[in-house]
Amino acid sequence: MTSTTRLTVAQALVRFLSAQYTERDGVRRRLIGATWGIFGHGNVAGLGQALIEYADDMPYHQGRNEQSMVHAAVGYARQSNRLSAHAVTTSIGPGATNLVTGAALATVNHLPVLLLPGDTFATRAADPVLQQLEVPYAGDVSVNDCLRPVSKYFDRITRPEALIPAALNAMRVLADPVETGAVTLALPQDVQAEAHDWPDDFFAERTWYVRRPAADPTELAEAVRAVREAKRPLVVAGGGVHHSRAESVLAEFASATGIPVASTQAGKGSLNHDHPQDVGGIGHTGTATADELARLADLVIGIGTRYTDFTTASGTLFERPGVRFLNLNIAAYDGHKLAGQPLIADARSGLAALAGELGPDGYRVAPSYIAEYREDKERWEQRVDACYEAEEPDVRPTQPQVLGALDEIVDASDILINAAGSLPGDLHKLWRTRSFDQYHVEYGYSCMGYEIPAAIGVKLAAPDRQVWALVGDGTYLMMPTEIVTAVQEGIAIKVLLIQNHGYASIGGLSESVGAERFGTAYRHRSPADGSYTGAPLPVDLAANAASLGMRVLRAKTVSDLREALAAARAADTPTCVYVETETADTVSGAPPAQAWWDVPVAATATRSSAVKARELYERHVSTRRRHL
Repeated sequence: MTSTTRLTVAQALVRFLSAQYTERDGVRRRLIGATWGIFGHGNVAGLGQALIEYADDMPYHQGRNEQSMVHAAVGYARQSNRLSAHAVTTSIGPGATNLVTGAALATVNHLPVLLLPGDTFATRAADPVLQQLEVPYAGDVSVNDCLRPVSKYFDRITRPEALIPAALNAMRVLADPVETGAVTLALPQDVQAEAHDWPDDFFAERTWYVRRPAADPTELAEAVRAVREAKRPLVVAGGGVHHSRAESVLAEFASATGIPVASTQAGKGSLNHDHPQDVGGIGHTGTATADELARLADLVIGIGTRYTDFTTASGTLFERPGVRFLNLNIAAYDGHKLAGQPLIADARSGLAALAGELGPDGYRVAPSYIAEYREDKERWEQRVDACYEAEEPDVRPTQPQVLGALDEIVDASDILINAAGSLPGDLHKLWRTRSFDQYHVEYGYSCMGYEIPAAIGVKLAAPDRQVWALVGDGTYLMMPTEIVTAVQEGIAIKVLLIQNHGYASIGGLSESVGAERFGTAYRHRSPADGSYTGAPLPVDLAANAASLGMRVLRAKTVSDLREALAAARAADTPTCVYVETETADTVSGAPPAQAWWDVPVAATATRSSAVKARELYERHVSTRRRHL
């Protein structure tokens, strides 16, 4: 007879989660390393009680905002190379719906997070319960159903017995490198507290092996043929290079073949900035070097990339007639994009197999090609130097000069986190990565508010590293709340808070599409016409950060900034460096976009700015092509 233990559903779930492990390449880790939670009537007596019941088995972190808890969990998962994740529990109603944005971010970026929102009564004994959304046409719908389209797996546990298959399926998806993303187990509050006799085998340690699928021999042979026939190949390294830990294999492949390597936002750092084959970011926010190579490439070797519109310049970047695509990807869905030749495999094992088949002396691009892109890269590096240089150190810095000051004090152990605003573009063009995981820019969902909570998650995964959250004023105002968590837990993240009085990146985009920066500045209304063109708002974000318990260092000049960054890096407490920047269109601003991005412009308008923008838009859109 099978032995059993009587526990509540919530207690059983916590015990089960504490016994789950992943293993890849002989390295074993806990799959669910900790649980974040904000408690309300929908989870306090269930998961809240279970987490204190099993506090020795399941670490707990207290959050301040449900969305930001998911961001912290995602930061932890990315830094843990998707081999370990966090769970997030909330009450019903607004607590649950606040998870949606974070869940979308996790799923878009293929990063694992387990969501455990409370739900309304399964028995409907109390109906409607506080915060319940009543749906007249469907009694089994709750607000948690908002999480279905942004989850890779969703289940509602309406009976204790249903937890067993649901929990096993949840772990399967979290540990699957193809399917991973947000996983949701909706937990009705009455079911959480209900007792059941659980088979003890449910709580036994279980290891989920993370696969490295090998390439199909036929696909591999075709890939080898495509590379050997190419005269101007270009590698586009995406996030899959990092997820697979294929950086060293890629470096060897690039060195052996001489093929240049450009990187997406998620793939930046696949090669260190000083690797001879690294040519920087690609696409709308990329370097002139990489984008010119892309325009003339006859073979594009995509490794672990989804080919988003920023990477392809909305379908206008890869211009050469007859250009072909070879897509090494663990997901068949991405491997077939752009009518590419698929090589469906783990990035590391697939790249190693490709290199092996080519042989150490089997393929190398022409010396003239290598000389061409190295000369172009050197010219680009000179532009970076010019952007970083501050000839007058006693004046207010530009945003690139802020990055230049940070560049002076960091080393390969520092980690930079960013997600939205004008900083991703500047970082992709200008930042010189020193290690494979230094560059952490979330640009799949580009979610404002991600940076500070993600920095906490990264620091939990890498406690001995310096972790910087690079935050603009717009992003900071969205979600500064987890500063309190960092202070409470003594998590010594560093926040670089850049004040430029508005949505700078969208302001620039607005101007380029004929919308005249409407609604993008943080200013008083003008008495003359009611527009937002008055004086800057008298907000003091530094004082706000200080009020949340963070040490704040104010910097007014480039010299001040250098001193403040050095002091922050040396600090062992959460520290913020606050700096107000000059506008981005000064002489030392970042180089403009080197490739187009499709943001449709009004087809009819009376204002001259929109009319001119439409004319330019039509010229650009006419160059788009479908790769067939």
